[in-house]
Amino acid sequence: MKLSVEQFRAWQNKRITLLGMSGVGKTRLSNLLRKRDWFHYSGDYRIGTRYLDEPILDNIKHKVMEIPFLRDLLRSDSIHIVNNITVDNLHPVSSFLGKLGNPEQAGLGLQEFKHRQELHRVAEIAAMRDVPVFIRKAQEIYGYRHFINDAGGSVCELDDPATIEILAEHTLILYLKATATDEQELIRRAEADPKPLYYREAFLDEQLATYLQERALPYVALIDPDDFVRWMFPRLFYSRIPRYEAIAAEHGYTLTTTELAQAQDEAGFMRLIETALERQG
Repeated sequence: MKLSVEQFRAWQNKRITLLGMSGVGKTRLSNLLRKRDWFHYSGDYRIGTRYLDEPILDNIKHKVMEIPFLRDLLRSDSIHIVNNITVDNLHPVSSFLGKLGNPEQAGLGLQEFKHRQELHRVAEIAAMRDVPVFIRKAQEIYGYRHFINDAGGSVCELDDPATIEILAEHTLILYLKATATDEQELIRRAEADPKPLYYREAFLDEQLATYLQERALPYVALIDPDDFVRWMFPRLFYSRIPRYEAIAAEHGYTLTTTELAQAQDEAGFMRLIETALERQG
């Protein structure tokens, strides 16, 4: 959605999609706006509670069944397992996605890893296509005036133009671009605490071959899962930048993380959007 500053100011029910890598401030901003009559739609929360809920639970139950004491309780219906996913606690989603590598280090085999990656891709497409429905729900059921779509960092990886078109039709897309300093901080955090990530299959295959060659490893099962994530993150990060930029150039606008840090309230964020609209007008 492309708007002039005047059109944006006159927009009675603002609807914004935030794009960018995890850690750039999408959720912080969404939480800030949630207190000011904005409905916070978390793509990752929708994925975990609607589209991956059963696979996540099945994975947990599989682990539980490996423990005899808990296995007997589960089989006799003496215990009940449920997800406790919240907007601020998405760990069940990332734990299901998992890491590639040595099973003795909680790694997944390549076939199972790719299977879960594809489940996540399909779920993320579905969650983003739900945005128009939740825009209506936010207003008609919950009474929120405005809508913020806190999209996952991997939306740019979906290779599904129809989904991006839906977001562009119903929301103003805002790409939060990390500055050079913030890029290095995001990479440092990822190296300090490597978390499961989504990779396009073609990108994964290409980078995995390079990693195995550099580490002189003959098999995926010998990969240290955390080492692979640390090695992959900067490559993934820089591969996503042109994808984000292409979406913003065609469908939306860009703000830097330095600019975003200035937004301490709703009014400050609105001024930043107007700046982006004027700049790219």
